[in-house]
Amino acid sequence: MGVVLYDYWRSSASYRVRIALGLAGLDWQAVSVNLLTGEHRDTQNLARNPQGLVPTLEIDGQTLTQSLAILEYLDETRGLGLLPADAAGRARVRALAHAVAMEIHPVCNLSVARHAVDASGGAITMESWMQRFIPPGLAAVERMLGDTATGRYCHGDTPTLADLCLVPQMYNAARWGIDTSALPRITAIMAALNDIPAVQAAHPDHFKPEG
Repeated sequence: MGVVLYDYWRSSASYRVRIALGLAGLDWQAVSVNLLTGEHRDTQNLARNPQGLVPTLEIDGQTLTQSLAILEYLDETRGLGLLPADAAGRARVRALAHAVAMEIHPVCNLSVARHAVDASGGAITMESWMQRFIPPGLAAVERMLGDTATGRYCHGDTPTLADLCLVPQMYNAARWGIDTSALPRITAIMAALNDIPAVQAAHPDHFKPEG
């Protein structure tokens, strides 16, 4: 069986993996799991992903979950160079990736934001929630990028784990109307990343369900 990615078109975690699959030059099949209709909680998805999340990647006879773990698997098995050769470089790249994937993303996850909206009786909106938490998170990443190790991309001149986390987060920032003009380092890095065919091909617009 070929490579299968169970994802949702707007899932940041899925978006990261789509970029990595493109960088690896792999042929793969996308199978949509609709988060809005609750497909992630059905028995089929729970059987492949006990957390009831996306993405899940079927590859090399393995069923893999958790996007960062999947990215590191693809890096190790396909030689993508997503982590530097030196320990200090790997620590920096992981810190940048985690600043997005483990700090901004969990708070702004669809299920978390929806709970906040519902629990507030509508006093909190999806937009106000995102606009409260995404800007300070990105501002912190911008400060972290004020380092001599930053190059064309987040670390040096080749895309790393950090860049694959940054791309979806910036998509979400644009989606929720967040002004990122005060983030010059991130803006320059995104301009470089958006020139990469694998990044272009992974964009959610290419995976949006019809209708």
